[in-house]
Amino acid sequence: MTFYQEIGKNDVLNVTILSWFIAQTLKVIFTLIKEKRLNLYRFVGSGGMPSSHSSLVMGLSTAVGLKSGWHSLEYAIAISFALIVMYDASGVRRAVGKQAIILNKMIEDRHHHKPIGDQRLKELIGHTPFEVFAGAILGIFIANLMI
Repeated sequence: MTFYQEIGKNDVLNVTILSWFIAQTLKVIFTLIKEKRLNLYRFVGSGGMPSSHSSLVMGLSTAVGLKSGWHSLEYAIAISFALIVMYDASGVRRAVGKQAIILNKMIEDRHHHKPIGDQRLKELIGHTPFEVFAGAILGIFIANLMI
């Protein structure tokens, strides 16, 4: 059996990838509904609703729990990893996004001053707690459907 055939049979990895893919696809759809335009960058961009990071790690940890048991070392590692990623997505990365908004406003407001720079900073980096929660629920749902 080839590497690709073996990896294709990895249920946990399939849940993880599908959870990420669906979350990213939903970002494109939600942006289309909200902005009335197709923005395919949302498929690969970070931030937004739902959190694909949260969906991926909760899909992973739920699939590991379902396959290996909720008492297993593997589940303990996976859920710990998931909690760190989700905390970072709604904490540190969200703060960086807020700072980018302020810095971009400062750059726009530079009247009669020496230019600070012309390149805008990326503002949509982190997630609100609701976006993280929605992503987590999506990952849990996908894992329960597939495992």
